[in-house]
Amino acid sequence: MKNILITGGAGFIGSHVVRRFVNQYPNYHVFNLDALTYAGNLENIKDIENKPNYTFVKGDILDEAFLEELFAKYQFEGVLHLAAESHVDRSITDPLAFVKTNVIGTMNLLNVAKKQWKDDFVGKRFYHISTDEVYGSLGATGLFTETTAYDPNSPYSASKAASDHFVRAYGETYGLPYVITNCSNNYGPNHFPEKLIPLFIHNIIEKKPLPVYGDGKYTRDWLFVEDHAVAIDLVFHEGKNHETYNIGGFNEWQNIDLVKLLCQQMDAKLGRAVGESEKLISYVKDRPGHDLRYAIDASKINKELGWKPSVTFEQGLEKTIDWYLSNEEWLKNVTSGDYQKYYKEQYK
Repeated sequence: MKNILITGGAGFIGSHVVRRFVNQYPNYHVFNLDALTYAGNLENIKDIENKPNYTFVKGDILDEAFLEELFAKYQFEGVLHLAAESHVDRSITDPLAFVKTNVIGTMNLLNVAKKQWKDDFVGKRFYHISTDEVYGSLGATGLFTETTAYDPNSPYSASKAASDHFVRAYGETYGLPYVITNCSNNYGPNHFPEKLIPLFIHNIIEKKPLPVYGDGKYTRDWLFVEDHAVAIDLVFHEGKNHETYNIGGFNEWQNIDLVKLLCQQMDAKLGRAVGESEKLISYVKDRPGHDLRYAIDASKINKELGWKPSVTFEQGLEKTIDWYLSNEEWLKNVTSGDYQKYYKEQYK
């Protein structure tokens, strides 16, 4: 069996990647390494926990000695690195936490992989999953491409930009076989409700305010998480070493338009009067360093690997809503305790 390490596999995107690899590749043994912080949840992957080619390992990528033992024991041939602090608002409150996990944690993985693989890189691959936010902000026109200059504007995006640079440096300096992908905003099942879509689904259910930053005209490109997992699968297996691929959903939406669409779909699903949920929208003070627009040109991965999204945003949003309405117990569990305290502090 080929041993594969996936970091952050109990998180939102990571859980979908772990599930896909476990189910699609019985000849792989997938090791899911996760520290189980607030956004890591083993309930996300309960359906595969007893699969014979799956093992969960609780651990922190900040512990380099632990990583060395893990690599020595299982001799991983591939690493898919998704473990990260990812919420911009939290990075503004506690930027050092993002430096530790996203930069130092990535460095630890790079060092351990380089040490274990030595100069025998045949059949090995280090796959670093990143974000389109490293490119900064777009005006009304234009798209991010793989050659767009980095221009991060938040502690989160700066930490991811730094980790991207270190991965490329290890490729150039030591010959480490890597691939990098930069994705747009993900949405879908199992998403911890601090990000816009799951947060607002939860608040609509509970009839709580829907806090929209500024004038609500910030624009994002939205990618259904299951489509992202398919793209990651393709890049891991067929992408070229030392290449970067942008993954986007071809779905640009202004925040306020997205929220109104979400309200319409939720009202229909919950049997509420048309427009009832829109009354919950409240405009709040804008956050610092808020990027105006992100939009990805995903033509490279489409032309080279044949990937494209399988659903429209409206279809993906409906699937997402249906999942949350069918899993309200999951939603209640993850919105208790610490998250409630954070929510009150963040959205005074």
